[in-house]
Amino acid sequence: MVEVTVTPRSSLADQAVQVVVCGLAPSQLVTLRAWLTDEHGERFQARAFYRSDEAGTVDAGLHAALGGNYTGVWPMGLFWFLQPDSLFKRLVKRDVMGSPFLVHVEVFDGLCLVSGQQDEPLAACTAERWYVSPGVQRVPIREGRVRGALLLPP
Repeated sequence: MVEVTVTPRSSLADQAVQVVVCGLAPSQLVTLRAWLTDEHGERFQARAFYRSDEAGTVDAGLHAALGGNYTGVWPMGLFWFLQPDSLFKRLVKRDVMGSPFLVHVEVFDGLCLVSGQQDEPLAACTAERWYVSPGVQRVPIREGRVRGALLLPP
């Protein structure tokens, strides 16, 4: 049974995570895809192609991507190389206090250049990427023409 894991499942946006797929056949060619939908409903995604090792495992921190949005060893590549489906869109988190980005990580058999509704992933999981630690207080700043926010730790 194929399983994809993101460790830790819930983390701060600047914290490194580990993406591992296990349960594959040795030397199996797979596509790893990460995607999220922002607060405006825009979809961002990244994909990379990997070949599993002799144990049937793909570890994004150890194995090199063979193609896709990046090549080589990029442990956080699926998160760093997210691209918009629509042109001229930027990934911006407006509500940093209230909710995380939910990043869906999926693994597909073979090379999957374009995935549609008919493509069923071998395995999938969801990771939470928070922008503010629990207990942080946000204080709005308005002084003259200056606008901002002060984030105070607990």
